[in-house]
Amino acid sequence: MAEFVKVAKISEVPPGTRKLVDFEEVTVAIFNLDGQFYCIEDVCTHDGGPVAEGELVGFSIECPRHGALFDIRDGAVLSMPAVTPVPTYEVKVEGDDIFVESPDEW
Repeated sequence: MAEFVKVAKISEVPPGTRKLVDFEEVTVAIFNLDGQFYCIEDVCTHDGGPVAEGELVGFSIECPRHGALFDIRDGAVLSMPAVTPVPTYEVKVEGDDIFVESPDEW
């Protein structure tokens, strides 16, 4: 059973925004799309660069370096040059708090 870590308050991630959270070896991005939260690792699987500051259109995020597209819901590759999905992590909301899977589970 996965353990979860509190990463933010709902008010810190308003609809249409994102928040980066650093763990020991992993940075993740929490996205709020119309009140639904998603979490991906902040890494483009094409070249290892950050992806979370890329343009978000609907559920797809574009890597700012080479244009690879990923679906933030499941990490799926939507366009090359990436061919490997980006890691995603389960998100839970309890009251006003946002939790993601514990880094120990990653």
